[in-house]
Formats: sequence, C-alpha cells, structure tokens
Amino acid sequence: MVESITAFFEGLDPLYAALVATVFTWLMTAAGASMIFLVKDMKQSVLDTMLGFTGGVMVAASFWSLLAPAIDMSKDLSVPQWVPATVGFFVGAMFLYGMDKILPHLHINFPDTEKEGVKTSWESTALLVLAITLHNIPEGLAVGIAFGAIASDVQGAELGGAIALALGIGLQNFPEGTAVAVPLRRKGLTRLKSFWWGQMSAIVEPIAGVAGAAFVLSIRSIQPYALSFAAGAMIFVVIEEVIPETQRDKYTDLAALGFIGGFIIMMILDVSLG
Repeated sequence: MVESITAFFEGLDPLYAALVATVFTWLMTAAGASMIFLVKDMKQSVLDTMLGFTGGVMVAASFWSLLAPAIDMSKDLSVPQWVPATVGFFVGAMFLYGMDKILPHLHINFPDTEKEGVKTSWESTALLVLAITLHNIPEGLAVGIAFGAIASDVQGAELGGAIALALGIGLQNFPEGTAVAVPLRRKGLTRLKSFWWGQMSAIVEPIAGVAGAAFVLSIRSIQPYALSFAAGAMIFVVIEEVIPETQRDKYTDLAALGFIGGFIIMMILDVSLG
C-alpha cells in the first residue's frame, strides 16, 4: 500500500500533489467532526486525550518532517547550516504570535470571558471555529512546503517524508475535528451545524498547502527557511493553544499520555516512510 501511495504522488504535479495531500487532511477533519452524529456527547477526559494526541503529532512533525530536513537542505548554502532553521523557526513563531493577537478567537475549553485577539461582538461559536482555523494554517503550509521542496530535487527533501507528514497531520485532524464539533454542540448548535463548522475549520489547509508549495517552488533557496517557518508556527500553536486547552480540567495525565502517543506515531511514520 505504501508503494502504491508513493507511486501515485510521484506522477503528480507538485501543486496538485500538495492539493491532494491537504484535501486528505481536510477530509480527515470532516470525518472526525462527523462523530457528532454518532454520539450524544463525549467525556472531557476523551477530548483532552485527543487534544494531547494532536499536540504530540505536531511536535514530532515539527522536528522529524520539517526542522531536520531544513537543516539537511542547508548544507550547500552560503550561510552557517543552523541559520535557515533558526531564522525560519523564529519568524514562523512570530507570524503566529501576530495572528494570535489580531484574529479574534476563543480556545476550546476556555470560557467566553477569555476571548483573544481584537475585541468583537462575534458569538463564541464563531470564535471557536476561528481558533481552530488559526491552528490549521501552519499544518497546511507544512504539507504544501514539504511537497514543493521535493519537486525542486533539494537535498534532504524526500517524498516519503512529505507523505508521512500528510498522513500524520491527517491522523491528528480526526480527533481534532471531533474536539471542535463536540464543544459547538454543547453551545447549542444542531448536530448538522456542529459538523459543518467543525469541518470548515480545516478548509484553510488546502489553500495554505497550495500557497506554500507555490511559494517554495518559485524560490529554491527559501525552502529550508520555509520548512522551519512551518515548524515554528506549529510549535507556537502547540504551546499557546493545544497544551493549555488540555490543562483546564483534571485529566492532565491522560492528555500527557495522548501527547506521548501522538509523538510516537508521528515519529514512526516519518522514520519508516522518510
């Protein structure tokens, strides 16, 4: 099966490959959000474990699929090998920091009094969706940039690694979709609306994926910076959003175990495929 997936992506235009991969991650979010039709509610312990799993996948992907290849790609550049990874990582984190301060949003498990970003009269349901949308931007960028780097035959960029990244992001998007739809349902939305807005939170991933691939294809030397940028953005999301969301209740140990599980699975995917 792995061979057939690899063969499929080998024959695709890089922009189309990025689109296919990120549509897959979007559909996994939709699949997770569809769980709202099967369950009346979900225990907070399960939701916290799911969020922990999401954080573990994102941290592992940030190193194994983004930072490590970026450092590898920097061997032939005219700057010290650590510079692209350092600069890209910092700029990516600062980019998300800026968006976090500007975009109005409300984290999962947070009360309405803890809204972030510019002040707005928008309802908390819209702010919840915006929070996950903000979360999904670096994920889409990461997948798109990974596929774009392969098309340029950059040393350190491997198709297996890009596929592993897409699989890992898709895998963690399933519980993430559930973790969005359930709180929306608790706030009074119908099951259909909870599903709709849950899956729509990930529509930004194909857009960011194609944009990321197009960007790195246009400037080859920027690719290690771009991979590190995506890593910095994802790590910022994990520390500022995902982990705090798992610490609001009494299930912090379960969230930590979920994080460990997600990290291990993403590490296995990247090492075995990349």
